[in-house]
Amino acid sequence: MKILYVTTISNTINAFLIPHIKFLVEQGNEVGVACNIVVDLNPELKKLGCKIHDVKFQRNPLKQENLTAYRKIKKVVKEDGYELIHVHTPVASLLTRLACRSIDKVKVLYTAHGFHFFKGAPKKNWIFYHTLEKIAARWTDGLITMNEEDYYAAKKFNLRKKGTVFKVNGVGLDFDRFVPQTAEKKKLLRKEYGYQDDELLLIYVGELSYRKHQDHLIEAMGKLKGRLNNVKLLLVGDGDLLDEYTDMIRNFDLEKEVELLGYRKDVHNLMSLSDIAVSSSRQEGLPVNVMEAMATGLPLVVTNCRGNRDLVTDGVNGFVVGVDHPAATANAIFKLAHSEELRNQFSIKNRELIQNYSLNHVIGEMKEIYQFQSSKHDNFSSMLVNTNI
Repeated sequence: MKILYVTTISNTINAFLIPHIKFLVEQGNEVGVACNIVVDLNPELKKLGCKIHDVKFQRNPLKQENLTAYRKIKKVVKEDGYELIHVHTPVASLLTRLACRSIDKVKVLYTAHGFHFFKGAPKKNWIFYHTLEKIAARWTDGLITMNEEDYYAAKKFNLRKKGTVFKVNGVGLDFDRFVPQTAEKKKLLRKEYGYQDDELLLIYVGELSYRKHQDHLIEAMGKLKGRLNNVKLLLVGDGDLLDEYTDMIRNFDLEKEVELLGYRKDVHNLMSLSDIAVSSSRQEGLPVNVMEAMATGLPLVVTNCRGNRDLVTDGVNGFVVGVDHPAATANAIFKLAHSEELRNQFSIKNRELIQNYSLNHVIGEMKEIYQFQSSKHDNFSSMLVNTNI
């Protein structure tokens, strides 16, 4: 079968979708990729024989370049004879579904990594994004969600005839990379990275942005200063708010307590040398950074937003605090800092709960979805996956 994976920018392919594409190729499918190549695509795609289409989607849906992108993706689907289109990310998914709506015998799967409308979102998000998603659902054969809130929202949409809404456990986590923390490895890594054994290290991995809301954590660190000694927050990631957060750290006199580490490829090591993982996000789909922390066995303090609350139950494997309550975050960190028993309890529970979010598990979920799509559409030229394995 000829399958086309579509995302707005190439980063999404590189970060999450290479194993999924590899699985489909190994099943005997011909897979192409279409996206705006803002960073080089993983060379693995060429090794797999994937055809690459550079389509200049823009993340801002109102950009004029998206009209050109719409025309190109429609041409690509028609001329290359793709039978199944699997779209990801809001702009690319909308334009591609619009382009495919009148092309015969083309089926469309859409994975929503987190709708831009959600409980607590600004009214404009509901007016704009909810309306567009509701319209585009009519051109969708399968809509894949990653959290409870999105799943029930999607169930209210009217999909194509025989269209189905699914829920999967994210994109899948590589357990070969994120392994349970050990005291020996933690000690060695701290020595290598220049951290002291008696420091309490907090870690948050995410783009420096309004959505990820790192100012919440900086405020929490300000409230902990003088109350909790030797605590340090590691903020891993780049973003538009770097200068703003740098100034904020300076204004709170937290230069020694908060480190801005930028984009890193050694997140697994940074997790392994940390004590507590935190998340201050306003919204998530199903947060990979939280899953990485769970696999490492870190206790968690997270905000009560969609995605976070799908993974963390308050008092069971971490603490869940209000999105706009940095004092509550500070109190939760303080409580964990003074209870090794509680940290160990949350750690054990996280390693247990994360097992159903492994890459192998999610690939298995996707295999079932592909098989289901194949079984209900007679016009598919071949099975998507080998049902004998």
